[in-house]
Amino acid sequence: EALPALREHLGASRAVVLQAPPGAGKTTRVPLALLHEPWLHGRSIVILEPRRLAARAAAARMAEQLGEAVGQTVGYRIRLDSRVSGRTRIEVLTEGILTRRLQNDPALEGVGLVIFDEFHERNLQADLALALCLDSMGSLREDLRLLVMSATLDTGAVAALLGGAPVISSAGRSFPVAVRYAARDPEGRIGQIAVAGVRRALAEGPGDILVFLPGGREIREAEALLKGDPALSGIVIHPLYGDLPREAQDRAIRPDPQGRRKVVLATSIAETSLTIEGIQAVVDSGWARVPRFDPRSGLSRLVTVRVSQDAAEQRAGRAGRL
Repeated sequence: EALPALREHLGASRAVVLQAPPGAGKTTRVPLALLHEPWLHGRSIVILEPRRLAARAAAARMAEQLGEAVGQTVGYRIRLDSRVSGRTRIEVLTEGILTRRLQNDPALEGVGLVIFDEFHERNLQADLALALCLDSMGSLREDLRLLVMSATLDTGAVAALLGGAPVISSAGRSFPVAVRYAARDPEGRIGQIAVAGVRRALAEGPGDILVFLPGGREIREAEALLKGDPALSGIVIHPLYGDLPREAQDRAIRPDPQGRRKVVLATSIAETSLTIEGIQAVVDSGWARVPRFDPRSGLSRLVTVRVSQDAAEQRAGRAGRL
C-alpha cells in the first residue's frame, strides 16, 4: 500500500525516506516497482546493501520474480564477484563498491536512482557514499534521486539531512512474534546457552530455527554440540557467516531438499535484507561481534558486545514471515 505514495513522491521530490518493518518486502519489491517510472528515462537503479550475502540474495530474488537469471535485468557487484551485463538496469552493490564507483564517476552517469537499503546499519562507507551522492545532486546531477530505506531508523533526522525529504511508512506483512526469555543470568559460554535455547525452541513448536551468535567461534561450538546430540539426529545444522564459501551460504538460506527440519547458526549477517525460508523461531544470544577503534594502537579490533534494541527487533522480525 505504500508503493503509490512512493511513486508520487519520487516523481515530485529528489529524495524520499521509506520506513518499513522487517518482512515488508522493501529490498526486493521497491526497485522492481520503480523500474519503469517515467523519471528514470531508461537509466538504472543502484541499490546499496551492507552485506555481500544479502546483495547476492536480493539480486537472485528479484531476478526470480522477473523469471530471469541474475545478470540480466537484475545484477550485483560485490568484492571479488559480479554478475552484470549490458541489459542490467538494477545493480545491487556493497558499500565499498559504491564508494569506489562514486570516486571514479562522481556524476553517476546512466544512474537515475540510488537506494540506500538498511541505512540504520550506520558505517563510514555508507555515510561517505550518501555524502558523495548529495554532493553530486547539488552540483552535477539535478535529475538524480535518492531513496533511503530502513526498518528501524530516526526518520526525522535523515529526512532533515536530505533537505526535508518526505517520509513514507509501511505497515509491512509480518505476523506477530511472541518473545520468550531465558533465565536472567544463564551460566556457561554463549554457544552453550544458545544450544539450550535451540533445544527449547525445537520442543515448543514446528518449523526451522534461526540462531544468532556473535561469530564463527561460537557457531562452531554450537554446531558441534547440536551434531553430537543423538536426539537431534534428524535435524540438519547449517552455519552462516561471511567467511563461508558461497555454496555453503546458499545451502543455509534455501529450504532443505529432503524436507528435514533445519537450524541455521548465523552471525548478524542474517539480521537484515535476507529471508531464510521456513524460519518460524529465532534464538537470539543477544551478543554481536563488531569492530571498535582502539585509540591506543590506532587500529580497529573486534569486540563482543550486547546488541542494541533495534538489532534485537530486527532479529526477532526474522520469525515473523510465516
